Amino acid sequence: MSTGTVTAICTRSGGWWAVEVPEIPGLFTQARRLDQVEDMVRDAAKLLDSPVDEVNIEPELDADTSRMVEELFAKRDAARKAQEEASRLARSTVNALRNEGLTVRDVAIVTGVSPQRVSALQHA
Repeated sequence: MSTGTVTAICTRSGGWWAVEVPEIPGLFTQARRLDQVEDMVRDAAKLLDSPVDEVNIEPELDADTSRMVEELFAKRDAARKAQEEASRLARSTVNALRNEGLTVRDVAIVTGVSPQRVSALQHA
C-alpha cells in the first residue's frame, strides 16, 4: 500500500543533502544534489515497505538565503504580470494605431517591434 505524498526535508550537510521524511518514521537518506532526492526517497521508502506516490522536496536554507529566494520568486511573479500587462497594451496599441489608418510598417516603427510582430499582435 502506498504512503501517498510525502515531504522530503533536505538540510545541507557538508557536500550532501541530508534528507528526512517525517511521514515515514525512520526514513533518512542523503543525496549530492536535490534532483536526486526523489529517487533516493522512493528507494528508501520501498526498503521500509512504504512506497510513495509523490515526493515534495523542501530544501531548508538559512534565513538570508530563504529571503533571497522568496524575493526572487516575488520578482519573477511581478515580471510575469508586467509582461502580461505589456502584451495586452501592445495589442491594444497596435489595434488603435491600425484603426487610425497607420500601415503595418508605420505601426512597427512607432511601437519598436517588427512588422511581423505587428501583424501577429493585430490578430491576437
